[in-house]
Amino acid sequence: MDRINQLVSHLTPGSVKGLEAIQTKSPDDVVITLAVRTPLCKARKGGLKDTTSEELLVEIFKQAIAHSSIDAGLIGDIAVGTCLPKKPLHEARSAMLAAGIPEHVPVQIINRFCSSGLMAVTDISNKIKVGQIDIGLAVGIESMSQNPDDPWTPNSVAVNNHPPAKACCMPMGWTSENVAGDFGVSREDMDALSALSFQRAEHAQKSGYFKNEIVPITVNFKAADGTITQKTISADDGIRYGTTKEALGKIKAAFPQWTPSQTTGGNASQVTDGAAAVLLMKRSKAEALGLKILGKHVATAVTGLAPRIMGIAPRIAIPMVLTQVGISQDDVDLFEINEAFSSMYVYCTRELGLDINKVNVNGGAVALGHPLGCTGARQVATGLNELARRDGKILVTSMCIGGGQGAAAVFVRD
Repeated sequence: MDRINQLVSHLTPGSVKGLEAIQTKSPDDVVITLAVRTPLCKARKGGLKDTTSEELLVEIFKQAIAHSSIDAGLIGDIAVGTCLPKKPLHEARSAMLAAGIPEHVPVQIINRFCSSGLMAVTDISNKIKVGQIDIGLAVGIESMSQNPDDPWTPNSVAVNNHPPAKACCMPMGWTSENVAGDFGVSREDMDALSALSFQRAEHAQKSGYFKNEIVPITVNFKAADGTITQKTISADDGIRYGTTKEALGKIKAAFPQWTPSQTTGGNASQVTDGAAAVLLMKRSKAEALGLKILGKHVATAVTGLAPRIMGIAPRIAIPMVLTQVGISQDDVDLFEINEAFSSMYVYCTRELGLDINKVNVNGGAVALGHPLGCTGARQVATGLNELARRDGKILVTSMCIGGGQGAAAVFVRD
């Protein structure tokens, strides 16, 4: 708690705080008028396996503009959160132009690993708050089918001789095992929450809960015989129907070289392709344009921590952002916490004492997948959509970040 108080002390003073305050509507609120995502598809196997990150960007830009009800020329800036493409700025700039966005609209890339989509939303929100732009588009995107698999190996003697620095370069599976081992997270609990993720995602998909957040996209698809056809993708394809804790318990450890060797292909986030888009502006601008307001972005908090246990970051970041806005966990209707690994998901929900009936109610990354740069924006689309369905008000999103960081944000539905 001292760590949290220390960090919060550096936040902007004098902000209006409290549940009533953040729900009060102001012309200066930074509101969201669009929050959509593509289907999330299994990397190298699913519906987007033959779609490059450039092509995926073109599609999400087209869909964002088509569903935004605004002239694309009104966008003051675009922020694209992404992690691994080799030429991210070239891809983003060329893709936005190919999608029909005018050349006077600028674009930038933001990369804070798994939080990149949320950082894009936060960057655009901050620019609107200070009056730098009137309207901005935040995008999160990752084609993990196209991304390199090789982990980064440091060459610097200074890094290699500094254990925390070297830990930044270790595979994320190692960090998952560290969390399980250091904090007494059992394999049984990991498999139980993972099974729940699949079961909730299956129920949500069958019940049509995702239909208002998913925009179908048309992409190239290579068949087994090598022929390429166009295919419209409209649903997530990584959800494994009928998953049980018992079935997950039979899967072998993915990382037997690291103790306690409890992380498996069934209780960790899926390697996935996908994109999401969030359109933001001041409430006064949205009202002037006659746009429906979905909600508003209230605050984002970011923290650093030991890289070897990066998964516990939501345990730090969530209390930070709640303190920042002056509300408690009990005030929150829904939490979207990225299920990077079920070891960190079990730990964070347990240590925060969260009501599991409020967390990842339609499944999380174990069932839906974790396209790295997409997730932070995807959570906004999923969370606001579910708040509307439940007539809830307060959403908190959060994730751990490779290299030893974490982030969390608060949104209020209109």
